[in-house]
Amino acid sequence: MEKDQINHPVRITSARFAIDGMSCQACANRIEKVLRRHAGISVADVNFASDELQTSFDSGILSKKDIATIVAKAGFKATEINSQSLDQLQAENVSESNSVMPIRLIIVCLLALPFLLGMLGMLVGQHWMLPPLWQFFFATIVQFGLAWPFYRDAVKSLQGGLANMDVLVSLGTVSIWLYSSVMLLSQSHQAHQHIYFEASVMVIAFVSLGKYLEQRTKKQSLNSMSMLLQLTPKMVRKQTAHGWQQVPLSQIQPGDILQTNAGNRIAADGIVSSGEAWCDESYLTGESKPLLKQTGDKVLAGALLSNGSITYQAQTLGSQTLLGDMMQALAQAQGSKAPIARLADKVSMIFVPTVVAIAVLTFILNYWLSGDFNQAITRGVAVLVIACPCALGLATPAAMMVGMGRSARYGVWFKDAASLERTSQVTTVVLDKTGTLTNGKPQIIAQWCAPNSNFNSQKILQLAAAVEQLTTHPLAQAIIQAAQQQQLPVLTATNSHSDIGQGTQAQIAGYGNVKVGNPAYCRFSIPQELIEQQIWQIASIVVVAINEEVAGAFAIADALKEDTISAIRRLQQQHIDIQMMSGDQHSIVEHIARQLGISHYQAQMNPRAKAEAVHLLMQQGKVVAMVGDGINDAPALAAADVSFAMYGGADVATNTASATLMRHSVTQVADALALAHATVRVVKQNLFFAFFYNILGIPLAAIGWLSPVIAGAAMAMSSISVLLNALRLRTSKLN
Repeated sequence: MEKDQINHPVRITSARFAIDGMSCQACANRIEKVLRRHAGISVADVNFASDELQTSFDSGILSKKDIATIVAKAGFKATEINSQSLDQLQAENVSESNSVMPIRLIIVCLLALPFLLGMLGMLVGQHWMLPPLWQFFFATIVQFGLAWPFYRDAVKSLQGGLANMDVLVSLGTVSIWLYSSVMLLSQSHQAHQHIYFEASVMVIAFVSLGKYLEQRTKKQSLNSMSMLLQLTPKMVRKQTAHGWQQVPLSQIQPGDILQTNAGNRIAADGIVSSGEAWCDESYLTGESKPLLKQTGDKVLAGALLSNGSITYQAQTLGSQTLLGDMMQALAQAQGSKAPIARLADKVSMIFVPTVVAIAVLTFILNYWLSGDFNQAITRGVAVLVIACPCALGLATPAAMMVGMGRSARYGVWFKDAASLERTSQVTTVVLDKTGTLTNGKPQIIAQWCAPNSNFNSQKILQLAAAVEQLTTHPLAQAIIQAAQQQQLPVLTATNSHSDIGQGTQAQIAGYGNVKVGNPAYCRFSIPQELIEQQIWQIASIVVVAINEEVAGAFAIADALKEDTISAIRRLQQQHIDIQMMSGDQHSIVEHIARQLGISHYQAQMNPRAKAEAVHLLMQQGKVVAMVGDGINDAPALAAADVSFAMYGGADVATNTASATLMRHSVTQVADALALAHATVRVVKQNLFFAFFYNILGIPLAAIGWLSPVIAGAAMAMSSISVLLNALRLRTSKLN
C-alpha cells in the first residue's frame, strides 16, 4: 500500500462503511486524515451525524477489508454497508428504536443523584451534600469505573495524532478529582471546604447523558430511514392453496398474489389483478393526491390504501422496489458531506489543542493574579469542559440529513449533500419543454401526406412507428400509440441510427431507408398551406421521408401539466430567472412561453446548442439549474451547476443529474429550491450558534462565571440544541 507501487490498471471502487466509536467531529477528521495518507484512496469522507464513511479507492491496491483495517488501526470499527432487504433493515430499526438506556449510564446517573441534591441544597442554603469520604468513594467509582469510555477514546485519539472531545473531558475530570482527593487526604478541615468531587461526577454524568441523547436523535430523528421503514407492513395477506392467509413479509416471493384493504399498505411493487382502490403514494413520489388504482395499474410498495380493496401480483420486493431504491439513494446521500462542512472540519482540527492551551493559560493567569490555587484549577477545568467541538461537527450534517429526508418526501432525490447545498445558490432555471413543462404525452392532432407520395396516411404512420420503436422520445411515443390504436401491423426496422435532437433513420425491408425527424433532418420545407393553419403553428412537426423523399408529416401537440403555471409563479416569486430551451419549432415554443409568462426562450436547439447556452449563462456569473428528461437534455444537464432529471426518463439523463424528480413536475423544482434555501439557512444558524457558544463560553469559564458542572451541562446541551434546530426543517413552511 505504498505510493511507489508498480503501475497497474486503475479500478476505482466505491464503498460505504458504518463507523462505530466516534465521539465528536475530531474523530471523523482523524479517520479521514488516516485514510487519505494511503495510496489508492481518492475519496474519504466521514459524516459525523450519520456515523458513515464514504470512500472511493483503487481496488487493485486496496480491498474493502483493507479499508476496515486502516480504520481499526485509527481506533474505530468500520462495517461495510451492503444492500439489504427491507425485512433486515426493518428488524435492525426496531431493535434500535427499542434500545434502552445503557446500564453504565443508568449507574452514573444514580451515583450523580446525591451530588445533584447536594448542589441544590447549596442553592437554598442547606447542607445536603454527602460526607467527604462518601463523596470520594462515589466519585472514584464514577471516575475510574464508569468513565472508562472517555479514557479509551482519548487514548485512541492521541495515538492517532489528533485530540478529540474525550481528551478534554478526561483531562478536566481527572484534574478536578485529583485536586479534590489531595485536599481530602491532607486531613485538613479547611481543605474539606475545597473539594469538588461533585463537579467531576456531574460533568461525566451530563456529558454521558448528552451523548446518549445525541446518538438517539441522530439514529431516530435525523435519519429518515426509520420513517421509510414504517411504510412496509410486517404481515401480508397472501393467496394460498388453502385460501387467504396472513404471512410475514419475509415469506413473500415475486409472483405471489397479495391482497391489501383500506387502511393498510402495499407490500411489494406489483400489478393490480382485481379490485380498485385509492392509493396515497406521497411518501414515494411527492404526489399529494390519492391515485385510483384499477386492474392492470402498477402499485408501489409502501403506498397506503385510503379507500377500497385490491388484489395484486407481486413483481419486486425489498431493495428492488422503488421504496428500496429510495432508501438506498437516501442513505447514500445523507452519508455524504457538503462543501460548507469543510469550515467546521478545519476549525475542529486545531480546536482541542487550542482549548487545552487556553485552559493552561487560564490556570496560570488566575493563579498568578489571585494566588488562589483552588480558583485557578476550577476555572481551568471549566474551560476544558465548556469547549465541545461536537456542536460544530453536527452543525452542517445534521441539517443536511433532515433536509434531504424532507426533500425525499417531496419526491426529490438529491444525489448528495453537495448537490443540495449548490441548489440553494441557483439564480437561473433552464427548462426543457416536452415532458418537463408539458405532460410528455403528446398526441397526433393532424396529419399531412405529400401530394406526390405513393403512400397513404396509414402506411406512413406504420413506417414511422416501426422506426420510432427504437427511441424513447415523447414525440416518438405519440406516433407508436397512434399506430397501436389503429391496430396496424408492426414492421421490423434494422440498421437504426439516431441523430440526437434531430431524428432517427432505419432500414425497413421492402421500403428502403425511412427517416423520421424534424423538418431540417428530412430536408423538408413546410408548405404555405400548413403554415397558414394555426394547428400546425402550435404543434411539433415530425416529418417522414422514404428514400430521401418526403412522404408526409404529423402535427403533434402536448398540453401543459396542470401545475406548471403555478410552479412557474413560485419560481418567479423566489426571484429565479426562468429560461426555456427546446428543440421544437419557434412558434410552438413561443406559444408555450406566452402561456407561462416566460420572457426568455429559445427554440430549435439541438443538444450541443443547449449545453453551449447553459455554459454562456454560467460565464455571465449565474448559477444555473437545468431541468430535463431525455437523452437530448443530457449534455445540458451535465454542463449545468445543478441538474434535475425526471424519474423514468433516459438513463443517461438520470445518471447525469444532481437530483431526480419522482413526480415529473416543475413544482418539485420549486420545492427543491425552497428546501435547499431553508436547509442552508439552518446550517448557517447552527454554525453561528456553535461558534458563538464557544466564543462566549470559554471567556466566561476563564473568569469564573461558569463552574465545571454548569459547563458540563452546557456542553451537553449545545449538541442537543443544534440537533433540535436541524429538526425544525421537518415542519418549517416553504415559500
